[in-house]
Amino acid sequence: MLLATPLERVFILKDKGQDIRLTDPEPRWSVEAVMNYYANVYPILTTAKVSAPQIKDDAVEYKFESVMGTKG
Repeated sequence: MLLATPLERVFILKDKGQDIRLTDPEPRWSVEAVMNYYANVYPILTTAKVSAPQIKDDAVEYKFESVMGTKG
């Protein structure tokens, strides 16, 4: 018999060259709601976009990517 279990969602934010793993505050929330939740701590998320999810290590990873360019 096969057993289906939901995969954990993990959110990755690249800030200053480092990947920050953010846990899922509420599995029922949409990805955009999670991004808005973490925007209070990481203001760069207010202008970020979400990449397509990837499955890695029994978790679904979403990457928050900044759309702001660098100057210079």
